[in-house]
Amino acid sequence: MTDLHATQPNLRPQLDHVTTNVSTRSYRSIRRLDTRLSHFSGLVQSISNQDIEARYKVEENDNRVATDDTPKPSSFQGSKGRTILSWEVNDKENPYNWSTGRKAFVVVSSMATVANSTLGSSLPSMAIPYMTKEWGITDQTQFVLPISTYLLGYVFGPIFWGPLSEHVGRRNISIGCFIMYTIWTLACALAPNWPAMLVFRFFVGTCASAPIAVVSGILADLFNDPIVRGRTIACFMGMTALGPILAPIISGFCSTSIGWRWTFWIGLIIAGATLTTAVFLPETYAPILLSQRAAKMRKEKPKAQVYSASELEPHDIKQLFTRVLTRPIRMILTELIVTASCLYLSLVYAIFYMSFQAFPIIFQKVYGLSPGVTGLCYLPIGLGAVTSIPIFFAYDHVIIKAKARGTAWSKKEEYRRVPLACLGGPLFAVALFWLGWSSRPGVPFAVPMIAGIPFGAGYMLIFMALLNYLTDAYEIFAASANAAASSCRSVFAVVLPLATTPMFARLGVSGACSLLGGLSLLMSVIPFIFIWKGEDIRARSKFCIALRERKLEMERKNEEERQRKDGDGSSGGVVEEKETEV
Repeated sequence: MTDLHATQPNLRPQLDHVTTNVSTRSYRSIRRLDTRLSHFSGLVQSISNQDIEARYKVEENDNRVATDDTPKPSSFQGSKGRTILSWEVNDKENPYNWSTGRKAFVVVSSMATVANSTLGSSLPSMAIPYMTKEWGITDQTQFVLPISTYLLGYVFGPIFWGPLSEHVGRRNISIGCFIMYTIWTLACALAPNWPAMLVFRFFVGTCASAPIAVVSGILADLFNDPIVRGRTIACFMGMTALGPILAPIISGFCSTSIGWRWTFWIGLIIAGATLTTAVFLPETYAPILLSQRAAKMRKEKPKAQVYSASELEPHDIKQLFTRVLTRPIRMILTELIVTASCLYLSLVYAIFYMSFQAFPIIFQKVYGLSPGVTGLCYLPIGLGAVTSIPIFFAYDHVIIKAKARGTAWSKKEEYRRVPLACLGGPLFAVALFWLGWSSRPGVPFAVPMIAGIPFGAGYMLIFMALLNYLTDAYEIFAASANAAASSCRSVFAVVLPLATTPMFARLGVSGACSLLGGLSLLMSVIPFIFIWKGEDIRARSKFCIALRERKLEMERKNEEERQRKDGDGSSGGVVEEKETEV
């Protein structure tokens, strides 16, 4: 073959010039991309630092710590001698100091809203064949849409509700969203056609996502003791598992007897009963409570210059969109703990919702059970979920005793919760292999059905451990961290169930369950990595570093303030701001 350069030597300089230009352009493009990524990373980190700084300034002032650089927005120009309101020692209006009965009411009422939310997610699971038959829907891929559109609302809702609850308070978000959840559930019961049903399901899911994002923040507001807070979050997780398990039983028996619409009527009755207590939920978010106290004092004395620290923070649209609503997304993008937890929780959550398509395939097609009896096959999952709670409490006692003995491992943050996920991960994977390999005509249906016990226990232990870990790690941003986890796992729960029927058709029950079990087993290494390297990960996390530094600074100033008060014998719940003119 003739050499091109030999026959036409004049082309060599031209080709070399072209090659050089291409290489130069590629290099410049890479440099520009790298510069843009660095700029974007710096911008994200800058917003996060401002977010943490602003939130902890409010936290400092709420807890009677004066700072020289307390923000003074332009709306207060020309004011002098403003008084920043804060909690007094043992203040009865501080949610940490509420009575046990009042805290119990808040916990039970908020848990009931969570149970409604998760009940609604799988409510039409056994009713879908009857709904599609009435409206003439024959495309199998659409059969999963009533659940997927609901979970699509779970994707977008928490991104708003979680951080907004840290901006405007928990009560308004909780009550407003639950009222809308009730209204959209009514709309589902009266849906005239298939498209309308899917639209209504999206809106009911969006409103139902509020308790999932907000209740963890409410529990953080009420309990400052990590042990007590962890136990209440364990109960919260129990509620998230209770609803989806009861829903197939309701829809299975209603659809075959009194009609599929009664599935939603019963859901509406349960929501209405819950609403009678939910409307009495008090506000639990400290900055909002102090703002209400300051407003009341100004109403009584119009000339009083009394404000809460959060009122002195700017609350414009720019801050809302750049800091508040982007907080969960920033956590997913920049926090390795949040990212890894979200990936694992997303897979487990998606497999849980895939079971609402897989169980009818297994127990109706393989074993010929009726829809109502198939709904009862979810009960072992509930039994497993209940079993996980005493395991959680027992581990708490182990930690408490280990700390009392001064054991070194008990002082590490990761050992407080994460080992429960180390137990739950293998249990969850084993349950999937058990379900897949035992589901065949020669084996009684009770054998794969009992696989639901380790399935439910593993599912709950993974969630209780990792969500508690996120709450403990991110403290005042617990609602945003949990909102990030909720939105991320809901994306998986929307997408993966669409593949359930084709996957089971191609791979068979044993092949499909083995694939899911293998993926779960692979992801179960994440909690072990947290135990091994979690402290190093948090040490390199700019978000955790900033949180820790501000917390230590706040505690130091609290101690100095306490010593000063003890020295001069003064008391009270206000901090006088230095006179300045802005």
